[in-house]
Amino acid sequence: MNDESSSKTTVANEFAMVTVDKVQTRNGERLEIASPRLGFRIQLDAMELESLSWQRKDVFSQFLNTPYGPGH
Repeated sequence: MNDESSSKTTVANEFAMVTVDKVQTRNGERLEIASPRLGFRIQLDAMELESLSWQRKDVFSQFLNTPYGPGH
């Protein structure tokens, strides 16, 4: 990593808090989305992020049916 100032941003409300940070990996830039309170983290590349914009809003509502993934 380089010495650039952190690009980390926190987004929060009364229900959730996430941090979003642009990170450099061996495979290029990724956006890292993390839930510090719950310990979940994911890194998404540009194509994965773009595919989010193709979704209808109800797709994201479906995520809340099993917010911690299947089996939790």
